[in-house]
Amino acid sequence: MKKVGEPAPKTRLLRAAAALLAESNGEPVSTRQITEAARVSAPTLYHHFGDKEGLFDAVVAEGFSEYLDGERSLPTSGQPIEDLRMHWDNHVQFGLDHPHLYLVMFGNIRPERRPSMVASAEAFLEEVLARAAEAARLVVSPHEAARSMLAANIGVTLMLIAEPAAKRNLELSAMTREAVISAVATDSEADPVTDTEGTPSVVVAAIALNAALQSSHPDQLSSSELKLFLEWLQRISSRSGS
Repeated sequence: MKKVGEPAPKTRLLRAAAALLAESNGEPVSTRQITEAARVSAPTLYHHFGDKEGLFDAVVAEGFSEYLDGERSLPTSGQPIEDLRMHWDNHVQFGLDHPHLYLVMFGNIRPERRPSMVASAEAFLEEVLARAAEAARLVVSPHEAARSMLAANIGVTLMLIAEPAAKRNLELSAMTREAVISAVATDSEADPVTDTEGTPSVVVAAIALNAALQSSHPDQLSSSELKLFLEWLQRISSRSGS
């Protein structure tokens, strides 16, 4: 019988599954464990999710939807590098606020198998970084920058989750954030086209033009001309060619 103020059975199943998955250390989680933790019967699980795997899929999808909604709701400051800092901090805070959910989303890594949530989070971050590229603030492509930033962001968040709350040092996050930003972006106070940190100005300019063309789809060029031009810009933007 449902207690007054108690979440609905579907919500209890989602929460129980997320907690059990996070605490499983890679071991299988049974239907019985989930239903006992959620205080529901197996038919209730089947009614809402079809089977156990359907429940697990729903846990990950709901967690990522909540995370992405939070990311998309952040205001744009008009300063691309500040926006990157804001998204980084929001990512860390989401993990600390929802540790079990975060571990299900980003912590269940298997060799040679990339979680779909990681790819989706990376795609969103690449959108944010494209704005920095258009402002001539990136020294690598948005794709390369997104992979670097997300890898570091996830690593820091997992490390902070593993620490006792009373001993967490959030300066670790800030230090790592600034180190990654300095590796992929130009100093916001410097002239982006005359970069002083060792990246040729032509590379920074090519990255900016590449991002601008992909977002604006200019009609002055045919599709084949645009494709060829973007290929040239990609070659110039590549670090290996700098």
